[in-house]
Amino acid sequence: MTASRAPAEPEVREFEATVESVDGREVVLRETFFYAESGGQPADRGTIDGALVEDVTERDGQVVHVLERAPSYSSGDRVSAVVDDAFRTYCTRAHTASHVLYGAARRTCEDLGYAGFDISPEKVRVDLTTAEPLDDDDLVELERLANRAVWDSLPVSWETLPEEEARAVDGIAFNTKTEEGAMSGSEAVRVVTIAGGGRNGVDASDDASLAEAVGAAPAWDVAACGGTHVRNTSEIGPISVLDRSNPGEGVTRVEFAVGPTAIDRNAAVHAAALDAATSLDARIGDLPEAVSRLREEVDRLEGSLDEARTELLEARLAEFRTTVVDGTTWAVGTVGDADPNDLRGPAEALLGGSGASDDDAVGDAPDAVAAVGEGDAPFVVVAVADGVAGADGLDAGAVVSAVTDEFGGGGGGGPTFAQGGGLDADPDAVVAWLRDR
Repeated sequence: MTASRAPAEPEVREFEATVESVDGREVVLRETFFYAESGGQPADRGTIDGALVEDVTERDGQVVHVLERAPSYSSGDRVSAVVDDAFRTYCTRAHTASHVLYGAARRTCEDLGYAGFDISPEKVRVDLTTAEPLDDDDLVELERLANRAVWDSLPVSWETLPEEEARAVDGIAFNTKTEEGAMSGSEAVRVVTIAGGGRNGVDASDDASLAEAVGAAPAWDVAACGGTHVRNTSEIGPISVLDRSNPGEGVTRVEFAVGPTAIDRNAAVHAAALDAATSLDARIGDLPEAVSRLREEVDRLEGSLDEARTELLEARLAEFRTTVVDGTTWAVGTVGDADPNDLRGPAEALLGGSGASDDDAVGDAPDAVAAVGEGDAPFVVVAVADGVAGADGLDAGAVVSAVTDEFGGGGGGGPTFAQGGGLDADPDAVVAWLRDR
């Protein structure tokens, strides 16, 4: 069995080793510091005797290095290997950052559970199970506590314990997902601990009442884990929470950036906040209040606009020519720049109001209104006065059905209001048919 020494000695980037076996492009070394993909941490990149390592996997208890090409060396030869420093450093910092974030969640969430994590070049995700879904305030607090743990320079350590002893560690995150890479098929478990130091992200030196509690403070986080980690949280750099989602029932996925990506993200957010503050003539700290005032003004203007649009449609319907069909007075015409749902209120207002005003008007108000939408997708809306609907079979839904039978499309509704769409006809042709039927 050849286990990777990367988790135990994550600082090693260059080493020499003896070749155990070669099978095509697959190479096994007697010892290796390449990390094999496991538990959400991707495989290391690098070279072996100058050939790129495309993948590193653990198979049948051996670490298998997949090269870009078949090597010229064979079993027993000595080779020089180089682990990509930038990528290993990023993965190591990101992996410890995920533990720091989980430690922050321990301090903010009830009934917390761990459901996995993953490192990608752009971001890291941690899946949590919690009693209640996380909201925006929770994300802000997670980010604050995580960055405070980084600032507090908490020591990170790891040790291998018998499985029974590991499972007995107070508060350890230990399940089927965290076991991957932590046990490596043996009865021993690798446990990673981020030491405690204060409560809720507050340095004990900031509060005399906390000072004597530091020594007895619980670990920030402790978990069964086979990944590579930094020695101190200060090595992680800034953590910026990006988003949350719900990939499954009871699971909240928190995505965050770490290091340079987090720096760029925070700079972009700051720039956006400054731009918004300038546009609203406010300071960044006053943005919530300024946005609230703006939202109230927008709501007021939208309400006024809706009222004006309704009045305009009422006036347009009132201009429809009227005609008598089977003893019923109909106001029929076309409307533009309107949605079928926008016409119900104006149509009902017309049926109960002063009615059409042209020379063909009969009575103070028509008994029914039929409005046909102009444009490339004609529709029809029919409204019948309450006192008229049902009399002598007058039914708005039946009229719409007759229109769609004649001109295609579909729709429906009740005795007093109905609508149909997808008519395959010129709007004026539909109006003429409604007048002459």
